[in-house]
Amino acid sequence: MCSSLLFACDEEKPDTTVVEENGNINENGENGGNGNNGTHLIPQELETVPEAYYQAAKQQGTLVEFTYETYESRTYEQKSRKLTKRAIVYLPYGYSKENKYNAFYLMHGGWGNETSTLGTSGRPNPFKNVIDNAIENGKIQPLIIICPTYNNTSSEDSGNFGLALELNRNYHNELLNDLIPTVESAYSTYSQSSSPEDLMASRNHRGFGGFSMGSVATWRTFQYGLDYFRYFLPMSCGTSLDEDNIFAAAKNYDQDDYFVWVITGTADFAYSYDEDRVKKMRNSSYFTEADNERDGNFAYRVKAGYSHDGRASMEYTYNGLLWFWNEENSDNNSNMRTHLTTTDYVRDIVNHPAFEDFGELLLSRDDNSSYYDTRLSNVSSLMPYHGNVRPDIVVGTLNYMIDEVAGGETIFYNIYTDEQKAADVSKKNTGLFFFRGSKNAPFAVVCPGGGFSYVGSLHEGFPLAKRISELGLNAFVIRYRIGSEQKATEDLAAAIAYIFRNSETLGVSTKDYSVWGGSAGARMAGNIALSGVAEYGGGNLPKPATAVIAYTGQSTYSSDFSPAFITVAANDGIANVNTVETRVANLRNAGVEVEYKRYQTAGHGFGLGTGTDAEGWLDLAVAFWQRHISLHLSLSLSQG
Repeated sequence: MCSSLLFACDEEKPDTTVVEENGNINENGENGGNGNNGTHLIPQELETVPEAYYQAAKQQGTLVEFTYETYESRTYEQKSRKLTKRAIVYLPYGYSKENKYNAFYLMHGGWGNETSTLGTSGRPNPFKNVIDNAIENGKIQPLIIICPTYNNTSSEDSGNFGLALELNRNYHNELLNDLIPTVESAYSTYSQSSSPEDLMASRNHRGFGGFSMGSVATWRTFQYGLDYFRYFLPMSCGTSLDEDNIFAAAKNYDQDDYFVWVITGTADFAYSYDEDRVKKMRNSSYFTEADNERDGNFAYRVKAGYSHDGRASMEYTYNGLLWFWNEENSDNNSNMRTHLTTTDYVRDIVNHPAFEDFGELLLSRDDNSSYYDTRLSNVSSLMPYHGNVRPDIVVGTLNYMIDEVAGGETIFYNIYTDEQKAADVSKKNTGLFFFRGSKNAPFAVVCPGGGFSYVGSLHEGFPLAKRISELGLNAFVIRYRIGSEQKATEDLAAAIAYIFRNSETLGVSTKDYSVWGGSAGARMAGNIALSGVAEYGGGNLPKPATAVIAYTGQSTYSSDFSPAFITVAANDGIANVNTVETRVANLRNAGVEVEYKRYQTAGHGFGLGTGTDAEGWLDLAVAFWQRHISLHLSLSLSQG
């Protein structure tokens, strides 16, 4: 039975608390979160957790036992006694360091510990399944949940009511100084570093909640941690607190800097305490009650018939996470910065504000509507000729592009004028995506493959260009017309001519550029390396200094073919390795410098080759290109 105040009974299901991911803000975490203009409504009636959600999800997150160093609570300021403590960290399905995640800190109630809410990796609790299913079904955005404990020197501390109150009053020392910096340096949140400045700058992407005694911890975190947290979810707080002092912690903040959602049940012994507290909030200058974030900064919901138990704890937490950081809460500027996850859908790429006007061109076909309901975890289905498609790499690269746009960079350029597109409507589905390296460095044009029936930029274009830019060189990915090798190569010639005409504005050098291609894209690169830009309508421009050609059965060659880096896998079922090696021999016999890399098991369309025996091939290709850049530079200096 529950003690007559703040303790949650764990007989039905463990005392719970949760959170969700995805936020909105600039790269340093400043301003954003739900956004001060958020109009997404908190529902009048709480949503019941679907029964199916208590079963294991197909896409399961991971529970990590995270240890960190802190100090004994009562003598924390003296730092005389070190403690090693544990938190349980929930990482969503598809977690990647390439993405940024909101962080929700969820505190247990009385007679509990850090495992009470979600369990452990070996023994997950039912609420872990609820979070997994809600994320898989798009109800909650992927996020990181941290379940800590206020237990101090004994796992029994939370069973002593007076001691628990004292420990929660002191808990902010450990939370702000030890746990948050340690856990958020280990996992990818919106904080740029573990410094207090960066952690405070990212406060819009951090929340704290708890049921029963965890609710006391929530109010104390409001009192001492407003610099670090925007969102608070105190649930069923069954005791009186020094509310005037707690509320006054917000005296140096505007009301739109924080949001508190109070939840309880009519059959809960905490109901009367929460009623009294909410009356004080309504009379306080620090709070304005509303059902959205634009019109106020606190909400109050009461569940009829609910008492002080595990079911209430799970359902209240579930509802909080349905609302916190929901994309509908964000203003347009915040949405611009929202990252994608592998649980998002193809339509979320097309509709993302950062990709306005060219979202479809990121995808593989001219009409991608039949794929809109495909989750990004299954993005390989858009590119059937390609192997080794990694959803985490695809999504991470798209998020890099989102960050570029949010930072004010232009990433998409039309290679044809409006008049040219009007004269030939097929040209509307073309363009260049720019990945910036060092200013005034040479550029590469990457041509993704797809058998001229689709363009595999998501796998074979953008990730390659991003890596090239990381190595200090500029890279463009071409979106070309589908259906014709001739027209696709004409688009490549037009793209090269566009870059030459606009090199100063783009900040790239036109000397020693390279063309890259995989499969069908390698045929395009080979055409330019063989015949030049003018042959395909691009004007009298030099041939590329290097052609990087991956897994194609194209066999053409000549003595003035561009120096080539060629690669294929022995088990490629589309580009026959013997055909490739015959071409390599013919090029070398014609006097063309060729570097050839044969891999054994990477298959066809391996992209970056991550996780295959071809991993690292791109860096070798860049080194080959750089040697030709250096060679030409040395020749020009010696001739000068």
